[in-house]
Amino acid sequence: MTRVKGGFAAHRRHKKVLRLTKGQSGSRHSRYRVAHEAMMHSLSYSYRHRRERKGNFRRLWIVRINAATRQQGLSYSRFIDGLNKAGVEVDRKILADIAVRDPTTFSQLVAIAQKQPQS
Repeated sequence: MTRVKGGFAAHRRHKKVLRLTKGQSGSRHSRYRVAHEAMMHSLSYSYRHRRERKGNFRRLWIVRINAATRQQGLSYSRFIDGLNKAGVEVDRKILADIAVRDPTTFSQLVAIAQKQPQS
């Protein structure tokens, strides 16, 4: 069996890893073995945090809607329940944006939610 050297492929693979870790501090961007470990961690973190970000934004929207509805004298849960019973299909992202940018429209939505009977 003849010996096969992986020179070109290994060099290309190492360059790819070092390109992905560009900007990291210390030897994490220049030494392959350390850079490979840093790359594996950072890729797994970015995958996990892409999913986490969606929950973080939903929590932010709920906080904003809750603050705006409490200024109108209504709780968040009663507001959402009233909108659902009224058949208003607006997601939390849009509701939070309306609460921040257009208070008059938001107060109209609160009025719609308050008209619905509470159970």
